[in-house]
Amino acid sequence: QVQFVESGGGLVQAGGSLRLSCAASSSTFSMNAIGWYRQAPGNGREMVAVISSGGSGGSTNYADSVKGRFTISRDNAKNTVYLQMNSLKPEDTAVYYCNSPNGLRFRGPWGQGTQVTVSS
Repeated sequence: QVQFVESGGGLVQAGGSLRLSCAASSSTFSMNAIGWYRQAPGNGREMVAVISSGGSGGSTNYADSVKGRFTISRDNAKNTVYLQMNSLKPEDTAVYYCNSPNGLRFRGPWGQGTQVTVSS
């Protein structure tokens, strides 16, 4: 079963930037779409960005709230997906997770996530 390990979170001031990394254990990593999701206190988990399979030029999809600020990318040679987050806002504060969507389900268990805190 594929597993994911997220890293790169931290405390940053509004307007700052962070780069998150998601390392996957699966040998079939390059064949699957990978997404970033987040969960703020008291809220459900929501999709942030998804990148399709097929190399670094895979198609992408973003939540409206992060379009133009966040960029998802992947390095299949390293089994890693990145989330570059710029112009961060306090409402971006959440625990960020990665996983591989498979219809309405996900291919792996949810990991520990990485905390992102944006101060105003």
